[in-house]
Amino acid sequence: MTMDLDAVRALFDAEARRGAQSEGDQSVVERAGAVVRRVSRGGGWNGVLHSDLDESTADAQIAAQIAYFDGLGVSEFEWKMYDYDAPADLGERLLAAGFVPEPPETLMVARVADIVGEVRAPEGVTLVNVTDVEGVDLMMDVHAQAFGQDRPRIRHALVTQVTRAPETILAVVAMAGGQPVSSARMEITPGASFAGLWGGGTVPEWRGKGIYRALVTHRALAAAELGIPYLQVDASSESRPILERLGFGVLGVTVPYVWVGK
Repeated sequence: MTMDLDAVRALFDAEARRGAQSEGDQSVVERAGAVVRRVSRGGGWNGVLHSDLDESTADAQIAAQIAYFDGLGVSEFEWKMYDYDAPADLGERLLAAGFVPEPPETLMVARVADIVGEVRAPEGVTLVNVTDVEGVDLMMDVHAQAFGQDRPRIRHALVTQVTRAPETILAVVAMAGGQPVSSARMEITPGASFAGLWGGGTVPEWRGKGIYRALVTHRALAAAELGIPYLQVDASSESRPILERLGFGVLGVTVPYVWVGK
């Protein structure tokens, strides 16, 4: 049966954006009028998850969020904008206020039941679930090779989740010959309809061999065991074709607009 993408998008917005939940003692979701924002303690992600604005309210709310995070001493936060958010020129207004856009990503969703199947990793590659700091460091080694940068904030957040709240994450690293060659994670909100697939990266010499697909299937099986009906991905241009072949549908395009304090 074909997914009703409009209905799935409405459910995603209701749960993951307007209805986003706080994550223990590590982050708090606040509802400030027309804005839903996440405030992190301990170096995690800060930003605007959802807004219900129009031409008469957008500029004032943008300024209010800048002032709010500045007042907290947060040097960087993100306004996660979707192409169906109002007003239609919200992106232009964020640019005018000083936000810097990162590359657009495609919001994609699949039913877990349509993705589950045999995990087919390439010969010589083993998928290992990450449960400790050493495993996180293997993931960060992959991240540095795949994306050319170190992300200490991501490492800190992963260590915290893996060691203190393992029920909120499934992290996995692909090993070949004792070396990490790919990694990814699945973010889990207990009771939610969606699990998010994040951080998929493969070192250059191992790309195009089916590891990314195997990591998606591995996480889909875990989601099925937890009774989670949908997987959600903010897909890059490289991963989108793979996900479409697996059965993911497009709900929209999201652009992270980043504010860096002056």
